[in-house]
Amino acid sequence: MNPLELSAKDAWSDPLGVKAACPSECSTLPGWNLSHTASKILMEDGLPSTYLQFLSCGSTERIQAFCRRFTFPGPNVCAVQKVIGTNRKYFTNCKQWYQRKICGKSTVISYECCPGYEKVPGEKGCPAALPLANLYETLGVVGSTTTQLYTDRTEKLRPEMEGPGSFTIFAPSNEAWASLPAEVLDSLVSNVNIELLNALRYHMVDRRVLTDELKHGMALTSMYQNSNIQIHHYPNGIVTVNCARLLKADHHATNGVVHLIDKVISTVTNNIQQIIEIEDTFETLRAAVAASGLNTLLESDGQFTLLAPTNEAFEKIPTETLNRILGDPEALRDLLNNHILKSAMCAEAIVAGLSMETLEGTTLEVGCSGDMLTINGKAIISNKDVLATNGVIHFIDELLIPDSAKTLSELAAGSDVSTAIDLFGQAGLGTHLSGNERLTLLAPLNSVFEEGAPPIDASTKSLLLNHIVKDQLASKYLYHGQTLDTLGGKKLRVFVYRNSLCIENSCIAAHDKRGRYGTLFTMDRMLTPPVGTVMDVLKGDNRFSMLVAAIQSAGLTETLNREGAYTVFAPTNEAFQALPPGELNKLLGNAKELADILKYHVGEEILVSGGIGTLVRLKSLQGDKLEVSSKNNAVSVNKEPVAESDIMATNGVVYAITSVLQPPANRPQERGDELADSALEIFKQASAFSRVRRVPGPGRA
Repeated sequence: MNPLELSAKDAWSDPLGVKAACPSECSTLPGWNLSHTASKILMEDGLPSTYLQFLSCGSTERIQAFCRRFTFPGPNVCAVQKVIGTNRKYFTNCKQWYQRKICGKSTVISYECCPGYEKVPGEKGCPAALPLANLYETLGVVGSTTTQLYTDRTEKLRPEMEGPGSFTIFAPSNEAWASLPAEVLDSLVSNVNIELLNALRYHMVDRRVLTDELKHGMALTSMYQNSNIQIHHYPNGIVTVNCARLLKADHHATNGVVHLIDKVISTVTNNIQQIIEIEDTFETLRAAVAASGLNTLLESDGQFTLLAPTNEAFEKIPTETLNRILGDPEALRDLLNNHILKSAMCAEAIVAGLSMETLEGTTLEVGCSGDMLTINGKAIISNKDVLATNGVIHFIDELLIPDSAKTLSELAAGSDVSTAIDLFGQAGLGTHLSGNERLTLLAPLNSVFEEGAPPIDASTKSLLLNHIVKDQLASKYLYHGQTLDTLGGKKLRVFVYRNSLCIENSCIAAHDKRGRYGTLFTMDRMLTPPVGTVMDVLKGDNRFSMLVAAIQSAGLTETLNREGAYTVFAPTNEAFQALPPGELNKLLGNAKELADILKYHVGEEILVSGGIGTLVRLKSLQGDKLEVSSKNNAVSVNKEPVAESDIMATNGVVYAITSVLQPPANRPQERGDELADSALEIFKQASAFSRVRRVPGPGRA
């Protein structure tokens, strides 16, 4: 292996003990000296053969510091990232080397003599400076002999390159000339003193320009009719010239500097809008831009990237959807803005995935796979790097429809709430999801229906209508205690907890999807609207007949019937029957103790199961706190398991429990014999009634 090459495998083998030089989890001391660690590696072997391992244990700040301070093996050595199995090289920054891939292909780091230097046998690095030559001769040094050849064919250009002055030439590589279409090359060489001369002059600037002066978005004035050359210098270190990538930079000459590029560049005269006007494949796009009024933007100064959908891209969209968007100026504008990036991005600068913001405000993942560019992981770009005076165009064969241009049904299509959308359709409610009503859809996850979807009947339709809120909401504006009106006529309450946002018993499980008219909330369960007060819920469920009798005996009926916010841990009849007879009789014979025990089962706020988290201490009406916890979707109170959660009431929520909770300091109380006889009689009746078959409560089987 070339001693100046390093593969990813070698980098991670740690032959020089970088793990020792780079302490476990990296030192966090402010004075940690990166350059000292790098020097230690160098002293051991003279080569930074494990610097990637070193980078792996550093924070972003340390990696940046390393990039600034690290000294490569010997003087005047430059590092390039080479794609294995090809001749492609990239002068990226060292943070990019850490990725070890270019467009998904493995790379090695190769160390070469920097421009103008050469090796000396027995010496490290490239200590010897080469004598400077003029521009013409330097073309040969950098590997642009074809440019030399074409320069010779013109009458005027070689004397200029060999004469006095200060010039910059962006010289196409030999491979760049060879890749030109035959008809283009023929037109150049058939008229060398006009066409070829002009083409070469367009690659030249009449002053010396080094790479540290090449700033992102700048324009250089060329020596052909003062036409502009567009420069982009990207954060990953790549520099492009009219979207041609710099291969070798800053080769000094006596009368200027040579930069080797990977394409033959040509003059740019049309803006983005003008290119849309003349391209046959943009017929539908052309009409859409005119209808939206975006032509003014695409004619203006700036540096944009247009991901231009072809006629084929529009044809892939259902006719009904396309006509709806084309007929809706706001949706159409959002659609087109979703195809415009805020800065010019040439294909050659994309070596890995990166997020880019559109004018619509969404984020697209722009990446590459081999020689193909990808958008959101799809290889849909059919033609790339069509340069305009105000940016660059990439042709795409698939429309990028943003959420803001979609109906509710389109937002949910193919998502993890598709089962719920099917239910709405089966219930005859699909028009609400495809129309222009301002609505919010509370759609349960597909996982909610793993054991089967409910049958479509009047009850299910009513329940589904209560999953549609009469306004287009955004979750970030919801607040605790807010009420929401549904199409089913119910009022739903909003509960805000530390780590969850819930509507009744159902909590939001994903980010909102905001469409043209409706918003989609992804919910973690079917929503259960409240059907009565806490007392109504308890009375309607035979499991709680003994509890109802106790509440009546203790005089708490009015409390649990009035407006409020309660969490009730309701002992079932089995819970009371499990008490020792003596303890139960003692409890029923003491009105004050009975009231205290029952109040201890009632929390002073509404806590649904989705808001519990690991542990919540909930103050009870009795004064002491209840410890409510949740693990693996199982709820416990004071470490006692909950049999059923989230039975919603208009003034609270009920949890069914199979034990009677005891306050932490249950002191003996003065007896209240005056209630003993009546309380015992009520309990006898309630106990007998509980033997009758349980009548299902609302929403439960």
